[in-house]
Amino acid sequence: MPPPADIVKVAIEWPGAFPKLMEIDQKKPLSAIIKEVCDGWSLMNHEYYALQHADSSNFYITEKNRNEIKNGAILRLTTSPAQNAQQLHERIQSSSMDAKLEALKDLASYSRDVTFAQEFINLDGISLLTQMVESGTERYQKLQKIMKPCFGDMLSFTLTAFVELMDHGIVSWDTFSVAFIKKIASYVNKFAADISILQRSLAILESMVLNSHELYQKVAQEITIGQLIPHLQGTDQEIQTYTIAVINALFLKAPDDKRQEMANILAQKQLRAIILTHVIRAQRAINNEMAHQLYVLQVLTFNLLEDRMMTKMDPQDQAQRDIIFELRRIAFDAESEPNNSSGSIEKRKSMYTRDYKKLGFINHVNPAMDFTQTPPGMLALDNMLYFAKHHQDAYIRIVLENSSREDKHECPFGRSSIELTKMLCEILKVGELPSETCNDFHPMFFTHDRSFEEFFCICIQLLNKTWKEMRATSEDFNKLQSEVTKLAMLRLIRRDLNTDVWNSIFSQTCQQVSSSLLAHLTGS
Repeated sequence: MPPPADIVKVAIEWPGAFPKLMEIDQKKPLSAIIKEVCDGWSLMNHEYYALQHADSSNFYITEKNRNEIKNGAILRLTTSPAQNAQQLHERIQSSSMDAKLEALKDLASYSRDVTFAQEFINLDGISLLTQMVESGTERYQKLQKIMKPCFGDMLSFTLTAFVELMDHGIVSWDTFSVAFIKKIASYVNKFAADISILQRSLAILESMVLNSHELYQKVAQEITIGQLIPHLQGTDQEIQTYTIAVINALFLKAPDDKRQEMANILAQKQLRAIILTHVIRAQRAINNEMAHQLYVLQVLTFNLLEDRMMTKMDPQDQAQRDIIFELRRIAFDAESEPNNSSGSIEKRKSMYTRDYKKLGFINHVNPAMDFTQTPPGMLALDNMLYFAKHHQDAYIRIVLENSSREDKHECPFGRSSIELTKMLCEILKVGELPSETCNDFHPMFFTHDRSFEEFFCICIQLLNKTWKEMRATSEDFNKLQSEVTKLAMLRLIRRDLNTDVWNSIFSQTCQQVSSSLLAHLTGS
């Protein structure tokens, strides 16, 4: 006959004694079970004791989590959370350096348990730790030269305990002083050689920025990109991960008018090239947390395009209209400048209309009207101008090839560019907040400072090439756009990874995409 569902068979340890095998009745109050265990070892004051998991977690068993105890579990009778917190609170204030160090080491371990954390915080433990951090350097300044390892370990355990306690979300981040922030920020430089101190300092800075607008402003005043960049050039991936996490946090919480300014600073500091060299192309695998932080940076970078994506073109804005004139000039002839006074106004208007039709605009008379839909808004025009200026030969070839085709086989450059830009914005989720769990970053987007524009240039050329090879018509436009964008993405992934496995996958996918396109175009 199976035992009752409420009975759990466990082993309970006590230092210096043989483990006790017993059955725990989950219907009994936990205090009654602890009293029964204490009585078995003749221990007085059972309220000073508690049960704890005897695994690496050492988490306390409470009324809330006692149902997680499984048959065969090994538990430990130990000091209650309140007693343990009180003892550690006193021990970390010891005048003995060795005793203080051992106490801080224990505190860092116990602080992972929310039950203990609540008791320690109730004793104003967070304030005690912050005071130790603020005054610790000065207090032990004379001892650092002769006891540097001890001091470094003490600071490391102090910061570890602080991080663990704050991770439970019991205390608000808004309560910390400027002096504490300055001290943590100083550790990013001062203790750069001490990996544990640096890692925990970066973790604290990230949490400050993400959890408090006021602290974001204070941290932004204390930490510069120049201070963070060197930590990306090392070999410790954990430090690199936390460094990118701090940069992402500053990026994410920056006011809208400051984000572009920050992006410009990151470009000046060559952040992309440093990440590409020292992180993505380093001779080691990228772990999930690093992949997530790279994904977040990728999303935040693309989100800088949101303003242009959601900006409609103003047909009356001469500066914006000049961009269209520039597209026309590059495509056809430098002699056909809009301020060229030769010929009548009617003749010039007729010439412009003809050229705008060749450029593939929907509105031949006033192509500015093609950019009033958001998305993609002005971003589409930005992409077209970038392509025309940075890939001029390809741009001119595409325009001239299409202007010489029959109307039904024409691949309109203007319309294609607008739809393609919109599609890329959807694929790359421009304007959306990064997911907390996604780690789907693309190394190819770290290979160029203008990666979105370059990706557009590759896609628009591939679209035109496929269109020509398939002898597609305007009816095939939407289907072809979608398939070509997927194909371009795969080509770029293949180029970046350059492995036999991806080459095989890419070849198979190309065949599948080509087959589906051919079937669609032929109606089979």
